[in-house]
Amino acid sequence: MGVPRPFPGSPGEPDAPVRDREDVDRALARLGAEYEAIETSLLALQDHAGRRLLEGAGLAGTTKERWAAAERSITLLWTLFDAYTAALEQARELRERRRLPSPEDLAELTGLLYGDGVTVPGAGPAAAGDGTPDGPAPGGERFSLDALVERINGLYAQSLDVIVAADAVWSALPARIDLLSAELQRTRSLAHSVGVRPGEHPAGDDLERITDELLRLRERVIADPLAFWVSSSTGSSAPGAGRPDTVRYDRAARALEDIRREVAAVLDVRQDAERRLMQLRDVLSRADRTLTEARQARGEVLAKIAGSEVPAVSGPPTALHEQLAAAADYRRRAQWHRLSPLLDSLEERAEDELLRARESLTAVTAPLAVRAELRGRLDAYRGKLARHGLAEDPLLTERYDLARRMLWSAPCDLRAAEQAVWRYQQAAAEALAVQQREDEGDS
Repeated sequence: MGVPRPFPGSPGEPDAPVRDREDVDRALARLGAEYEAIETSLLALQDHAGRRLLEGAGLAGTTKERWAAAERSITLLWTLFDAYTAALEQARELRERRRLPSPEDLAELTGLLYGDGVTVPGAGPAAAGDGTPDGPAPGGERFSLDALVERINGLYAQSLDVIVAADAVWSALPARIDLLSAELQRTRSLAHSVGVRPGEHPAGDDLERITDELLRLRERVIADPLAFWVSSSTGSSAPGAGRPDTVRYDRAARALEDIRREVAAVLDVRQDAERRLMQLRDVLSRADRTLTEARQARGEVLAKIAGSEVPAVSGPPTALHEQLAAAADYRRRAQWHRLSPLLDSLEERAEDELLRARESLTAVTAPLAVRAELRGRLDAYRGKLARHGLAEDPLLTERYDLARRMLWSAPCDLRAAEQAVWRYQQAAAEALAVQQREDEGDS
């Protein structure tokens, strides 16, 4: 093959060595494979569904700007590819002249395959859409075939990134928004049937707000899909590396779910309102009866127990009865959205009222309970003494009679009666102890 001879390089560059036949054939095969791959990619890009959508859409914002740049890039891509095709065809025709190329053929092939002799009009940086302020060089830009491939790949990746991202957003968000809007309409219809309407219930106002939000969101997604694209945080340079931004959609979906739960709660109230109202009436009735019993007991305590501090008993829970009447009125008028929170509040407060009434009764009747306990204790000791034959003991009888008069007289002085019972207990314990010692001595 001989020593490679120099061939004329780019202007201002030193001559490069002439490649031999094997190098030339390998380069032609490699560049031919590059050609096939580029052509396939460009045709796929031309037929990409996302590209057709972008061409026919009324775009705005970020997407409008980036698609305009991508369209310029795609136009330039075909210009570069045509130049690449022409240069590769020229090299192939030259190689096919002879089975064994002459030194002159090899020098020319080396220049075609490795030199930067391919001039592409309008292929400067500004035409590539990269935002640089300078326009293309006069007469076009010069490339080697490898440099052409590199430029084509770069422009292709930039253009495909725009197309894939827009297509991914359009494929993901509008359909989801439409499904959520359909669910919103079903929820709105159900909400209106139970009185959850704008201006009457907060959830009704929220429904209107979510409706407006979904309308605006869909319009924005259709016009500016790239505004809803989040590039990959992994640093991937692959076209379309990222995901649709669903933050606004997710927020609307969560808000609608909250409203659905609210409406479901209102529906539950409608289906169970009468039972809950009856239970509330029963609880408040028991509270009223308990308070009445407490007031009666207080009068009895004041009449029968002397020197005791008896707490006052409050009147019936008028406010709760008024609210219960309002709840019944809401039910008659089918104002379920108003009835729901009122029943929840009433159920808790009614139980509290019943508990308070029971505590009041317990506090009022405490002196009577003490008196009953003392009476029981006194009789229990008398019975025990009777079993041991000591019931007729004069001292014990005297102390028993004194304690009994105090406990069965009205008003009863509890402190004095308790002392009397205690003295009777002491005397009984002593008498039982003496009898036990005597029994043990006899044995």
